[in-house]
Amino acid sequence: MFSRILIANRGEIALRIIRACKELGVQSVAVYSEADKDAPYLKLADEAVCVGPANALESYLNIPRIISAAEITDVEAIHPGYGFLAENDHFAEVCEDCGIGFIGPSAESMRMLGDKVAAREIAKKAHVKTVPGSEGEIKDENEAIKLANKIGYPIILKAAAGGGGRGMRVVHNDISMRTAFQSAKAEAEASFSNGKIFIEKFIVQPRHVEVQVVADKAGNALHFFERDCTVQRRHQKLIEEAPCPVLDDKLREDLCKAAIKVVKQTEYAGAATVEFLLDKDKNFYFIEVNTRIQVEHPVTEMVTNQDLIKWQLKVASGQTLDIRQKDIKLQGSAIECRINAEDPDRNFAPSPGRIETFIPPGGPGVRNDTYLHQGMMISPYYDSMVCKLIVHQNTRAETISTMTRALDEFVVDPIKTTIPLCREIINHRLFSKNDFDTSFIEKHMQL
Repeated sequence: MFSRILIANRGEIALRIIRACKELGVQSVAVYSEADKDAPYLKLADEAVCVGPANALESYLNIPRIISAAEITDVEAIHPGYGFLAENDHFAEVCEDCGIGFIGPSAESMRMLGDKVAAREIAKKAHVKTVPGSEGEIKDENEAIKLANKIGYPIILKAAAGGGGRGMRVVHNDISMRTAFQSAKAEAEASFSNGKIFIEKFIVQPRHVEVQVVADKAGNALHFFERDCTVQRRHQKLIEEAPCPVLDDKLREDLCKAAIKVVKQTEYAGAATVEFLLDKDKNFYFIEVNTRIQVEHPVTEMVTNQDLIKWQLKVASGQTLDIRQKDIKLQGSAIECRINAEDPDRNFAPSPGRIETFIPPGGPGVRNDTYLHQGMMISPYYDSMVCKLIVHQNTRAETISTMTRALDEFVVDPIKTTIPLCREIINHRLFSKNDFDTSFIEKHMQL
């Protein structure tokens, strides 16, 4: 096991990694920008190093500064968390070149699976069904129109790199294709410095289901079952749950085995999330792989009683998976609500500011992953997610009931948050009945 690592991230995921390190006896070094200099979690790390001003390009995304911080603090490895540099294959390569461990997959594995076009080809080689679409990059709108007519509208344009809904457009006809193609390409270039676009058939009324996998350097890979991430707004996940409530045992087994097959195609080592769309007839299609720990990993931890951050640290240090697939069992139901500092009534405008009242929920079955505290200032410089509220109970109905209670208890004032929206979704009759798809927010919520 590593004796000392650096955490190249901030906020709740930095705190989450610090806690895992403490329990494993690993020293942690936290980096911070000038905007985060008063963050309380920095005091929990064994050391903290400032890496630049508030602008992420000059701090959390600045590879030379992160590497310099790692070298002067004499760490053995870097944990990138999620976001920022977590899926940057160049950063992983620089770590390798500098003799610093990267707590994630190799740069080569990240390149292979991080490009969605290449990942589709890997899935096909593993004999895992993919959504019908282009074989590779679409060069221009004329090629896009020709292929869209061949596979049939509606289609979805997707950026080959990145995620978070950027560079994605649903298109229903030839007329709108030209504008959609150019705007998707421009957004992809601006967001990921990669304007490569491909096409997939747009699956109508799908569920979005993902499988958590961890693989070690000896070629072993285990799945930790699946999560349902169907409740989304503009391809951004709002609420996640585990297990997926529409899967039976046979479909769950087939889905999880497919995820393992995809990951094993690349000699992958680390945590990975293999994402699928499930159509209304329960056919599943591979869409992509996320080569990092996911925001929603806590729901998997709650239903499997496994610590995924600890597994990341173990396999990155060269340890092998010392449990078997049959040792990982589903236990109950878990739901996670992402609490963002945003105002849903103002088109989800960011809501930075000072927190004057902070009353987090508690009680049996409630987990609150957050770095918030009373009196702190929510920065306008970074992602607006400030908390993940997770509830675990024996049944889905009990989980919904406890989540409702927890959201009612949760007070973050005077800034605006998505707490009221999460409460509205959780209490919606269609959510309770498990009768929804990825269009749920657009169709049934007044936003």
